[in-house]
Amino acid sequence: MRGRPILTTQAMRAAEQSAIDAGTKVETLMESAGAALAEAAVRYAGPLPALVLCDPGNNGGDGYVAARHLAERGIKVRVAALAGPASDACSWARGGFDGEVERLGEATEPAPMLIDALFGTGLKKPVEGIALQQLLRLSEAASVRVAGDVPSGVDSDSGDLLNPVPDFDLTLAFGALKPAHRLMPAMNRCGRVVLADIGIVATGDWFEIGPPELVPLDPGGHKYSRGLVHCLAGQMPGAIALAATAAARAGAGYVRVSTSRAIDGLPLAIVQTDTAIINDERIGCLLVGPGMGDIPQLLTLALTSHAPKVIDADAIGQVGEPGRLRGQEAILTPHEGEFRILFDDVRGSKAERALEASRQSGAIIVYKGPDTLVAAPDGRLGFAPPSPAWLATAGTGDVLAGMIAAMVARGLPTFDAACAAVWLHGRAAEIAGPGMIADDLVAAIPAAAALA
Repeated sequence: MRGRPILTTQAMRAAEQSAIDAGTKVETLMESAGAALAEAAVRYAGPLPALVLCDPGNNGGDGYVAARHLAERGIKVRVAALAGPASDACSWARGGFDGEVERLGEATEPAPMLIDALFGTGLKKPVEGIALQQLLRLSEAASVRVAGDVPSGVDSDSGDLLNPVPDFDLTLAFGALKPAHRLMPAMNRCGRVVLADIGIVATGDWFEIGPPELVPLDPGGHKYSRGLVHCLAGQMPGAIALAATAAARAGAGYVRVSTSRAIDGLPLAIVQTDTAIINDERIGCLLVGPGMGDIPQLLTLALTSHAPKVIDADAIGQVGEPGRLRGQEAILTPHEGEFRILFDDVRGSKAERALEASRQSGAIIVYKGPDTLVAAPDGRLGFAPPSPAWLATAGTGDVLAGMIAAMVARGLPTFDAACAAVWLHGRAAEIAGPGMIADDLVAAIPAAAALA
């Protein structure tokens, strides 16, 4: 379930320092990073003539090493620097590059491939003046743009753009992914993100969500042992129908919907009942919110149940105080607008807000968007891998809610269940393809589960 670690600037510096304290030289780390940058650029774009932009610090040092490795491959490479090296490691790297280094400015000629080794992880203020002007000009003239670690001008912790940032084709993360690689709007500037092992040990509670480890079906099992999901219908039956069908396709053994009127189009395998049997001890997960509309009593009813529960859509706006959810074993699935209704006073980056919301409510928070996060009160934070843009269509959130409920009912802990469903949701969208609607997404769930 846990994929690759994601490190903040502080955590990355600590990991690098640990490697240095264990006997690894700064120059060794720089050599690994620069060699990997050159290798990634060539694998992506081929032997294109390259222009490497370097700053005076260790980011620039990575660029000088990359330039040396490109030159050793027989590739025409030039280096343009803001200034001379300002660190011992950068001076060492500059000394290893035999080519001419020009001063970055208006006279700098573009090249088919641009490699950005100007400002990497840890930048907290905008890139300005000559550096920004030339980065924008030279990147626009290039056919391929490659960034070392993060594109210049990106806040690697928050994913914010501190200044105009070009669209890069490839970003090579050194040692570990950074939050900006999986948070908008920076994620949209990084292009394809590749991770390079530079010799550090990356650990922590923040990670990219990987394929779930789903428990194989018990040959001696039955529908209740596979998990019962009970759904509460509201004013818009189509939404709960999508969620219930998604729960069934995601592997729940039994899906039941409480509804005062029959819902047309539901699969016959989904049981419709006109009673709300919410304290049935066999219920593995209760689902409330999709299509609920203005019936707050449904949430109140759901909160009287002892079963784990997924609270989605309209029900989120009826929670009131986040503390109301403490002790509920709840999973909350807000998009940005719903999040602000319940957690309007929470500030910070999206990652910080997700974690604070989870702490306040005691619930697992699935903070939806093109950069979906899954946060737990104990500080664990899962970042969704990139998913197709065509997920942004009506009903896909209802599908996700049903998938999460199925994972809980099947026996996964709530945090793991939310991560598993988020991963499967993205892969199902890839399978469904462009032009999909939420119904197509539901149909693709079994194929996505086969990839886990």
